[in-house]
Amino acid sequence: MNTLYVRTSGTAIASLIFGVLAWVALPLLGAILAVILGHIARGEIRRAPPGSIDGDGMAVAGLVLGYVHLALAALVIALIAMVGMFAIAAWFGHFLA
Repeated sequence: MNTLYVRTSGTAIASLIFGVLAWVALPLLGAILAVILGHIARGEIRRAPPGSIDGDGMAVAGLVLGYVHLALAALVIALIAMVGMFAIAAWFGHFLA
C-alpha cells in the first residue's frame, strides 16, 4: 500500500519565524530574511507534486509580515530624511536672512 506523507516546508516555517522576529527582535534583517525565505518556500511548494508539501499559508504570512515591516521602515526613513532636510534648510535660512 502506498502512503503519501505530507510534510511542512522548513523554509515556510523559517519565513514565518523571521517575519515575527522582524517585529520583535531583528528589525530589518528579520524582514529581509522573511521575504527571501517566503519566496523560496512558495516556489518549493509550487514545484512539488500536489499535496506533498504543506505550508503555503505560513510562507504567505512570512511574506506579508516581512513586506509590511520593510514598507514601514522605508516610510520612517523617508520621514526622518524629510524632517532632516527641513531642519537643515531652516538652519541655513536663518544664516542667510
